Amino acid sequence: MNSTKIINDPVFGFIKVPRGLLYDIVSHPLLQRLGRINQLGLAYVVYPGARHTRFQHSLGAFHLMSEAIQSLQQKGIFIFDAEAEAVQAAILMHDIGHGPFSHVLENTLIRGISHEDISLMMMEQINRDLGGGQLNLAIAIFRDQYPKRFLHQMISSQLDMDRLDYLRRDSFYTGVTEGNIGSARIIKMLNVVDDRLVVEQKGIYSLENYLTTRRLMYWQVYLHKTAVACEKVLVNMLLRAKHLARQGHDVFAPPALSYFLRNDVDRQWFADHPEALTRYGELDDSDIWSAMKAWRHSPDVILATLAADMLDRRIFRVEVLEQPPTEERLADLRAQIARSLGIPESDARYMIYVAPIEKDMYSVDDDSIDILLKDGTTRPIAEVSEILNVELLSKKVRKYYLCYQRI
Repeated sequence: MNSTKIINDPVFGFIKVPRGLLYDIVSHPLLQRLGRINQLGLAYVVYPGARHTRFQHSLGAFHLMSEAIQSLQQKGIFIFDAEAEAVQAAILMHDIGHGPFSHVLENTLIRGISHEDISLMMMEQINRDLGGGQLNLAIAIFRDQYPKRFLHQMISSQLDMDRLDYLRRDSFYTGVTEGNIGSARIIKMLNVVDDRLVVEQKGIYSLENYLTTRRLMYWQVYLHKTAVACEKVLVNMLLRAKHLARQGHDVFAPPALSYFLRNDVDRQWFADHPEALTRYGELDDSDIWSAMKAWRHSPDVILATLAADMLDRRIFRVEVLEQPPTEERLADLRAQIARSLGIPESDARYMIYVAPIEKDMYSVDDDSIDILLKDGTTRPIAEVSEILNVELLSKKVRKYYLCYQRI
């Protein structure tokens, strides 16, 4: 039997997954589920090619991790085989807790718990399924509880394999060619100094491109106003369905989705109800789409309208504002929408969403990106770069997206 499984990836070519623990993780149902979850949620309403999945991203991040480990080992950075396998396992599973449409489920059907927390619970579940505590080291690295801190940085930091893959992959599938980054060059320039991941000075130009590209991709793709407006239609639709279900109405839904519509699921609920994680692991994009096709025929005008909006791509109108809209403006919109749909003004809130969007592209206070200079010293990129306006990149940009039903 071949010792590796080869997967043909359109971004990086052939990805080799060694048989054994890593292949067992890839084959596990919880990871396979990611193949049914869109990486970019609803961004395809703007970029039709953006149909790639969380599973593809996980494999890509795994591939880059493998390349990074090999590059560091060639420079004399001692990484045990067990550590290499563990950090590869951790990056494979880093996004396993994402729900349908990636981020939409958070604070909609569940609350008070992040997808990272659920990822950790799912890692522990896989660890139990595989037996023998095979993922103990991977989980310790993921939780940043392992002495070699640079291993965790490769999974989660301002320069990790997760970001290097999703920028390159999302650029490829959206067709936003300006988003392409030199991930191979950055990986070749990685090094470790005092247990911290650093980038050698020769890689500074690729790093500058990486930071400016990340800014472009966020505002041009991830936070594109049309994609955000479409996401808010979906969020409001799920909130309305949950409200109706909790009121005792007959709301069609596949079993996994029904569980989260009918229960108030938060962090404590997961702790008290072991079946919640099982139900969550059954959820994917198809559950939402299936329900949506039934909801468009709902006797509830609001749910039917929002479901039809989603299915027919009748996206909320969106205005990008520098300041939050006034209460008078919102009240006027609610009144207009209520008259148009023949619903109470109090229910018109489901047809409006104010989304405050705040994002910085680099945080000087976070796990900074350090440059290894030729004299052996290290300095933050903010002090070394000649062209980057790090003050601008680290400034939190806040915009207000006013999204509302077209009437």
